[in-house]
Amino acid sequence: MNKLEELKNIFAEMDKAIVAYSGGIDSTLAAKVACDVLGDRALAVTAVSPSLLPEDLEDARIQAATIGIRHEEVQTQEMANPNYTSNPVNRCYFCKSELHDTLRPLALERGYPYVVDGVNADDLRDYRPGIQAAKERGARSPLAEVGISKAEVRQIAKELGLPWWDKPAQPCLSSRFPYGEEITVAKLQRVGRGERYLRNLGMKNLRVRSEGDTARIELPPEEIKDFVAATDLPALVAAFQDFGFIYVTLDLEGYRSGKLNQVLQPEVLAGASI
Repeated sequence: MNKLEELKNIFAEMDKAIVAYSGGIDSTLAAKVACDVLGDRALAVTAVSPSLLPEDLEDARIQAATIGIRHEEVQTQEMANPNYTSNPVNRCYFCKSELHDTLRPLALERGYPYVVDGVNADDLRDYRPGIQAAKERGARSPLAEVGISKAEVRQIAKELGLPWWDKPAQPCLSSRFPYGEEITVAKLQRVGRGERYLRNLGMKNLRVRSEGDTARIELPPEEIKDFVAATDLPALVAAFQDFGFIYVTLDLEGYRSGKLNQVLQPEVLAGASI
């Protein structure tokens, strides 16, 4: 039995399920398979907060409509929790706690026995404290249960005809700040505006890291030279300063997912695998 069939069997055994749906390719695949198997007994729910770009929310709406899954939005209040806004190394734990503390009562009220997310097998090997928060609240991760890696997520999504199969990863905007730097709505907004600006220039895989009043742009290493040659850098700097940054820099190492985790001690990372 291939992994897609295993995934379908998991959803068939659930009977009804809510999918924690961000619009990223992982949760989109989970939503697609849930809808194919369960039909109207599957519901995708997107958490809306300042850490989600408005454009990403609109993408999630469009994708859900294309898939055909029922889709709702809920407001989450992680920004009201100082354990989150103070940005400790386990910030993601408090984010996912808020998410699943919102989704679980909704599921119980509507008669859904399961809440599932888009965690894949590769996520289990990364520093993801939010996975523990989800598990503590009874959430399931069908992709990880089947052993589907990120590459396999994209492969299966492509086979199912999802046009977003190669969509770049877009974690919440709070991941752009070094641990210990306070997160505010204004800071999230200026990071979001900076990333939108770069996307409008044609960039796909990118991050705007925010450190104090400095924006540090990360692009794939192979794209840096052409970006510098082709971009109106004074215009870019002016735009970023309008967004609220004072200094604008380019990371010469280039984009690397989870780069801010490199400051963590080995014992923190070792204890994070769920």
